[in-house]
Amino acid sequence: MLKVNGKQFISEYFPDGTLRLKLEEKSRHADIEWLYENNEEMIVLYFITNHLRRVNKVKTLNLIMPYIPNARMDRVKKSHEVFTLKYFIEFINSLKFENVYVRDAHSNVSLALIDNVVSEDITSKIKKLADDLLKDDDIVFFPDEGSCKRYFDIINKKCAFGIKKRDWRTGEIQGLDINGDIPKVPFNALIIDDICSYGGTFYYSAKKLKELGADKIWLYITHCEDSVLKGDLIKSGLVEKIYTTKSILTIKHDLIEEI
Repeated sequence: MLKVNGKQFISEYFPDGTLRLKLEEKSRHADIEWLYENNEEMIVLYFITNHLRRVNKVKTLNLIMPYIPNARMDRVKKSHEVFTLKYFIEFINSLKFENVYVRDAHSNVSLALIDNVVSEDITSKIKKLADDLLKDDDIVFFPDEGSCKRYFDIINKKCAFGIKKRDWRTGEIQGLDINGDIPKVPFNALIIDDICSYGGTFYYSAKKLKELGADKIWLYITHCEDSVLKGDLIKSGLVEKIYTTKSILTIKHDLIEEI
């Protein structure tokens, strides 16, 4: 979804499927907000950005892009792999925004490559959630060492992290071991990470925490994809609530709350 100065931009189409776009915007300042849904939005972004500059004579143009598409493909190991993040960011940079606002980038490579990037500080949101949900005997749990490194310094709580066990032929998660401070009494846990697709990592994390005596388990993920509804996590009954931010999720579910 694209918005211009807070108003949703609706694309129309000619019979052959090509875009027929109309944009009435008189302001000399424009914020384009991109809540990523599909790749066609890239070409729409290109068209309306050029229109705003050339026709509307917009002087200041910012891009608000909480979720960075292609951030998972932040490196290539083989010649046949396409470095999509690099080329995507080259596209964004070519539009020459005054500022590009992002949130909790999945890869620091993204932050290094984007021109004029401004990374939103979500520390206060995560700390408040942990303080509201957890008591002294409760823990924050990181599904892997990566999320532990990402968030550990901002959490003033007992912590533990997971070590995933995978089938290295398929990449499928088969379970995980836990390293860290697990209370000996019944405890609650808040799982924290940046992105969720089908939720397999969090399913196995919650399952293991339950085996170790966890009572209530909550999950915070900055970017929650619609595909979470297709995974085992939603229907497992293992988590009380999934907290996320308004970035990439387009569906509603009783278990998911945007903060």
